[in-house]
Amino acid sequence: MSTTEQQHADAGAAQFGVIGLGVMGESLALNIEDHGFPVAVWNLEGEWVDRFINEHGTNRQLTGTKTFEEFTRALQRPRRILMMIKAGKPVDLTIEKLKPLLEERDILIDGGNSWFEDTQRREADLRAANLNFVGMGVSGGEEGARYGPSLMPGGSVEAYEHLRPILEAIAAKTDSGPCVTHVGPGGAGHFVKMVHNGIEYGDMQLIAETYDILSRALDMSAAELSETFARWNKGPLESFLIEITSEIFTVKDEETGRPLVELILDKAGQKGTGKWTGETALDLGVAIPTITAAIDARVLSSMKDERVQASKSIKGPKAKRYRGERAKLVQCVHDALYCAKICSYAQGLHLIAKGSQEFKWDINLREMARIWKGGCIIRARVLDEIMRAFGKQPGMTNLLLDDQLNDEIERLQANWRQAVMTAQHIGIAVPAMSAALGYFDSYRTARLPQNLTQAQRDYFGAHTYERADRPAAGFVHTDWAARTGRAAKDKQHS
Repeated sequence: MSTTEQQHADAGAAQFGVIGLGVMGESLALNIEDHGFPVAVWNLEGEWVDRFINEHGTNRQLTGTKTFEEFTRALQRPRRILMMIKAGKPVDLTIEKLKPLLEERDILIDGGNSWFEDTQRREADLRAANLNFVGMGVSGGEEGARYGPSLMPGGSVEAYEHLRPILEAIAAKTDSGPCVTHVGPGGAGHFVKMVHNGIEYGDMQLIAETYDILSRALDMSAAELSETFARWNKGPLESFLIEITSEIFTVKDEETGRPLVELILDKAGQKGTGKWTGETALDLGVAIPTITAAIDARVLSSMKDERVQASKSIKGPKAKRYRGERAKLVQCVHDALYCAKICSYAQGLHLIAKGSQEFKWDINLREMARIWKGGCIIRARVLDEIMRAFGKQPGMTNLLLDDQLNDEIERLQANWRQAVMTAQHIGIAVPAMSAALGYFDSYRTARLPQNLTQAQRDYFGAHTYERADRPAAGFVHTDWAARTGRAAKDKQHS
């Protein structure tokens, strides 16, 4: 009998299976076993299974397997199988290999960052074979996966109820309960995770712009920046990202003794979920300018060589430093970050609401805020306010319509505007912060200048328009060229 076969025999039937022993898969497998559920594991590279069992198998209920046949035999029925593998074709290939080995009511879970439409397709295909497929967003990185992530599962209610004891056990816990809920049917879980990542993009960019203002306009040192963010983390801005930002500024480079963050090349990467969020928002007709600005900022950052060349010939304003009261600008930037953060959440939650409506998912926005309170990257104190807002008005179309948050932004907006204006006066790019302000000002404006846009479209393309004074008339067209005399001029010059 082989080593893995002996381990299988000794371990008995596992209650959960994990495919993929990368950082996230390994961490989740250990988290599940920590909570008393025996786990079977499989990995494409068999030596990874051996290493995992050798490092963690002693006194643990872990079963290492080398084939899918062995893996599926090791699991209790109905089987609960979590795939933590690369999104895209690898997921389809794995499903194709597993499908003949599965039985009615078995549950396959995709815990990667898959495109929600792929999840819809896979769920429908497996449902036709009387199998359950769950697309589950997992947030929190390695530490979250190991000790308590935020989980966003979508699929059938029956499948979720069978998974609930394990998912609630391993999820992060807050005063509002375990950070997991049944998000909705089909691709709802992966849709919400995609938007969660979009909000994360926006939040990170807003913090980066805040850092840029404080360091360039006020010449703050790394130590001062660390202290400032640490102080902010004790107030309304309290969040995981603010906390780690404060910690980042304390780390010194071992070679030079300089703050390590100052030696990192200013080129930000991305894995695609931000881009998907932007594309989906366009498809659904939802404005997410703060999130889009964050995506654009990463793209611009990747143009490092081009930016270096441009900096030698394109000059900005002469002012390089803020000459006013230092503490005043620090407070303005704090308030700008808070207001812009609320706008970023408002945009993301509006997109989730529109997706829920479009695909008939019935997603509970209060629950989304609740499960993001712990474990995930965007966990923040403000989520309590968001929970309260949607608890009070479940059908609220936009977070900015909440009375308390609206009052708070109204109180802080002068500082928000001052921070953006100061950055622009000095020539510091704040695309996400100013996009959030533009979103706020546009959303609160009863009449926007797009009446002119519609007139232009109708002038050059006969796209028609609606009259504000006679909406019942429907769409109409005006011969603008004839009315302005341009037709005669064009004929004269032809």
